[in-house]
Amino acid sequence: MSGDGGLVYIVDDDPSLRTALGRLLRASGHRVEAFATAGEFLASPRGDGPACLVLDVQMPGPSGLDLQEALAARGGELPIIFLTGHGDVPMTARAMKAGAVDFLTKPVQRRELLDAIRRALARHVQARTDRAERQALEARLATLTPREGEVFALVVRGLLNKQIAAELRISEPTVKVHRGRVMRKMQADSLAELVRVAGRLGLPQMRRPAGPAEGTMQRA
Repeated sequence: MSGDGGLVYIVDDDPSLRTALGRLLRASGHRVEAFATAGEFLASPRGDGPACLVLDVQMPGPSGLDLQEALAARGGELPIIFLTGHGDVPMTARAMKAGAVDFLTKPVQRRELLDAIRRALARHVQARTDRAERQALEARLATLTPREGEVFALVVRGLLNKQIAAELRISEPTVKVHRGRVMRKMQADSLAELVRVAGRLGLPQMRRPAGPAEGTMQRA
């Protein structure tokens, strides 16, 4: 049967293994697309839903590790589960360091494979959620004026309004106006939320010790 349990791509030059894995995964509610070579996979269109890749390490032509590198170079976020009949420690370390979800040895156990696929699909869902959130935050950031952007950067570094005013050579009331606009445009209800947003955007932040000074900063 086919289901909505996520799409699993299989890339393996062994046709009998492709068939066996395809049957197992379809019976477990997954959609499956199988390929004999890395080149065939790279030439095929990608779907837009949650997916993962079950990938043989040693194949004629580009290897599984080569395919992993090619996907990384394209900026892909597709989680990879490696299958191998003769993996070694350096190979495993290389694959895992490059972001592989798991490295399984053939013949793979049914439960072991299905658990790895579950983890991989969950990782892909999270990656897609994180990407969508960052894109939304970047869109909000783009609505800030240059001055609001400067105030934003200084606020999340922990500067008080009067310090920002001195840094930018503007009045403190003007800083408060810009700060309010930043909070509204970035859809942050608190300084803590604004700092979290800045972290997601990769903006530099400065940690401040908890205490009266922090309370004063929040009221400024």
